[in-house]
Amino acid sequence: MLRNSLNLVKSSFFQQPAVVTACFLPQTRNTFILKRRWEPKLHKKNEKPAKLRGRHFVYDFVEDTTVKPRYLKLILSSFVEGMGQKGDIVTVKHDVGYNKLLLPGLAVYHTPENLKKYERTAESIAEEALKHSTPYAERTVNILQSLTFFLSMNKDHPWTIEKWHIRTTFRKMQIYVPDECIEMPKEPITGPDMEKEHKEFYVTVTINNLEKARARFRIHHWSSEPSERLPYIYEFWKKPSELLFPDDETQRPLAK
Repeated sequence: MLRNSLNLVKSSFFQQPAVVTACFLPQTRNTFILKRRWEPKLHKKNEKPAKLRGRHFVYDFVEDTTVKPRYLKLILSSFVEGMGQKGDIVTVKHDVGYNKLLLPGLAVYHTPENLKKYERTAESIAEEALKHSTPYAERTVNILQSLTFFLSMNKDHPWTIEKWHIRTTFRKMQIYVPDECIEMPKEPITGPDMEKEHKEFYVTVTINNLEKARARFRIHHWSSEPSERLPYIYEFWKKPSELLFPDDETQRPLAK
């Protein structure tokens, strides 16, 4: 009776269709580089190699490629701010090169074919020089145009804003600009005038005699007498402000 029951269970089990579950495992790059501590002896030609001993399976750790940064050698196919001109060869980290250069089409892989295709000539160098003086000039323009400079002027004595006021304000922000690179507004700005308090005006800064940046300044009246000082505005650059010259509205730099 028991034997018949077992045979019945076996027959019903083997008659069931087999279920196969697909298992997809992601590919991983976790290579460890090892080196034998004791190298096995070389064997003669056409002879059977000697049997490996236990000491031949002792390894010393050399390198873990999972923690080693990978780099890409690329050729720029167009100007890239902060990196270089078209045709320049750059070496960047793998994720930066793939996501910010290769995918947007700003660079190609470093190959003999691409080297020949993007070879820099005297004409291309001259053409790029007319657009960008250096790879970092455009970044400098963007930084100057993204900041708001606080120009403190005397509340008790008459003044006229000159280039040295602008140069001093730049120096407070650790930005060094010579006077010959500063272009002031056409109309003079005089004071003290409380109607100009917290109003904005623009100054043009020339970089390498080529790129131009429009830096934004806000006027703030300051007094040497503590009782006469105006209250400090916390994060003043986030507060709305009016333009000192309405014509500057059409010449506002575009935010990037």
